[in-house]
Amino acid sequence: MINQNLPRGRVRAVLATIVTAALSVTLFAPPAHATKAASASAAAPVVSWSACRDGFQCATVPAPLDYDRPAGVQIGISVIRLPAGDPARRIGSLLLNPGGPGGSGVDFARAIAKGLPLEVRARFDIVGFDPRGIHRSTALRCFDTYEEAIASWPPFPYPETPAQERVQREADSRLAAACARHGGAILNHMSSADAARDMDLLRRAFGDEKLSYLGYSYGSLLGQNYANLFPSRFRALVIDAVVDPIAWATGRGGEARTTPVGTRIGSADGAAQTLGEFFRLCDAAGPDCAFSGDASERFAALAERLRANPVTITDPVTGETFTFTYNDLIAVTLSALYSPPIWPDLALFLADLEALVPPAALGERLAAIRTKLGLSGVAQEEYPNDVEGSPGVTCSDTINPRSFTAWESAADRNERRYGYFGRIWNWAWSACRAWPRTAGQDRHLGPWTARTSSPVLVVGNYFDPATRYQGAVTAAGLLPNSRLLSYAGWGHGAYFIAGNFCVDSAVTRYLLTGRVPPAGTVCQPEGSPFGPTSAAMLRAAQQTRAGLNAATLPPAVRQAFR
Repeated sequence: MINQNLPRGRVRAVLATIVTAALSVTLFAPPAHATKAASASAAAPVVSWSACRDGFQCATVPAPLDYDRPAGVQIGISVIRLPAGDPARRIGSLLLNPGGPGGSGVDFARAIAKGLPLEVRARFDIVGFDPRGIHRSTALRCFDTYEEAIASWPPFPYPETPAQERVQREADSRLAAACARHGGAILNHMSSADAARDMDLLRRAFGDEKLSYLGYSYGSLLGQNYANLFPSRFRALVIDAVVDPIAWATGRGGEARTTPVGTRIGSADGAAQTLGEFFRLCDAAGPDCAFSGDASERFAALAERLRANPVTITDPVTGETFTFTYNDLIAVTLSALYSPPIWPDLALFLADLEALVPPAALGERLAAIRTKLGLSGVAQEEYPNDVEGSPGVTCSDTINPRSFTAWESAADRNERRYGYFGRIWNWAWSACRAWPRTAGQDRHLGPWTARTSSPVLVVGNYFDPATRYQGAVTAAGLLPNSRLLSYAGWGHGAYFIAGNFCVDSAVTRYLLTGRVPPAGTVCQPEGSPFGPTSAAMLRAAQQTRAGLNAATLPPAVRQAFR
């Protein structure tokens, strides 16, 4: 029987305009053979599928709360599938994860499954799952209502000033304390390693001899956990928009004591490089970019003006007015960098901010960005755990400084080195400073160098504002049987997101046949986000891109669009 009552009871809450956004007990994970034995000792559950609209089937699969006690308390893993279109030629199940951490694989699969390449849809059951602790699976919920959870956020996307840093510290401590009091047993069992064990349990429950997997962003960490814990149990494993697993888990040298995970993974570097491309391509586009003509200098002047004089914006849906600050500018800019087809909309918004157009007009521009990012209100469960889900996973996986001074110093260093985005990424998971030390009991902190029986395909963008290209290079270098596929373009993620034929055909071929592209393959972008191809790019991958954005945008960005 599935225990769905591990967290505190929930009460109906209203989802507003967003769909959602070190703790060391030991520095060593269990050896891979012990992990495999623990997972294999959990009996493969019987899956009872039921129709859940539009040709999809849904189920809740029981899994051990603690794989060291496979016959003990069970949790529920929410799954959805679109059955293969050609059952006679079915290869098996293709598991998807959109990232986050905290993104719903169920929502992602429903959003993109029917738009995937026909060959993929024909040969695979397309399967999404909400990882343990997230959304419709047995979830970490630390408050009575979603409204209470949202109210726990500080009144800004991320801290810029010492005064704001103090407010952030208090908010983080309150969230961690609420989760310690009310989060339930799932709090201690939300690591990516445990989610990878769930993936292996799902593989067996679905009757697949070997796993096929496609993971984006944080989903690349799930894939790397699986590859290292179960190196002989997959036939195809794609990780796209890849996080450096060492930087994520522990950092190098003494970084775990001095440098938060959001700074260690180098996202501010990737964002700075991507913003530089936005400026370059905007200026090159001339009249096709509303912010062209010394775009970099104009942005810097606009940012300084907003530091001193925030503006007022009117929400076109609610009619309410709110103050738009420098912090909000950085968060909104970062969000738009995820999705190059939105860059013309960002340019229009920046030009209107510069021109001080009326608040209602600014609200319309901001609403257009929000909608294209996939952050408009969509009906879902009554208490999506956007607030606690992401830190629940991150703080279980990673070792971070316990000293608040270390977080402040890292923010200063990151801003000096990478500019605008240094602080927003440094503070991304600042609740980890105070997170309960019991979390992440069975996490995997390395090594990340297992020789897998099948090759891993690693996909990286040159200009990714969240997972810089170096993460893909590092992951490919760590895994001896892997192949790096590079995309010399922009945005967060590439496969069926960038609208690039070279990337899409190479990954699809690998998923179907296991054949990796030639070593050194670099796919070139087709045109510019400001050029005539941008509309085609948007149409080709709109659903996948929106679904990925809804899962992967960091909490600070979601807060700016609240």
